[in-house]
Amino acid sequence: MLLRQERIALILLVGVAVVVVSAHAVLTLMGKPAFAHPFTNQSAERELVLIEGTVERATVLENGGHLTLLVRNTTLFIPATAAGNLIVHKGDSVVAYGIIQTYRGKKEIVISAPEDIRITTIP
Repeated sequence: MLLRQERIALILLVGVAVVVVSAHAVLTLMGKPAFAHPFTNQSAERELVLIEGTVERATVLENGGHLTLLVRNTTLFIPATAAGNLIVHKGDSVVAYGIIQTYRGKKEIVISAPEDIRITTIP
């Protein structure tokens, strides 16, 4: 049998666990769009941004199958794990969520998951 203090501690622990799991579920349902800011040249390093535009250039990198896209004069880096079987052509429309990082002195947007990028082929 648990002592009174142990029962109270157990109830508090279960309550906190329920709150944490509920918050996780709500934030997951809200997704990245709720927290992303539209990309601008003033966007800060490590900021979650949304970029929309037309693919100006698509390149598959030789070292690992990573993909880079040029959209609105900004590089989108898509690691092979996030690119999967993604097929992109110049002129396709893109909507993507990613984190800003600086690579070789220039800002780029790193896409971390396949669901963070949507490509629409323009005929």
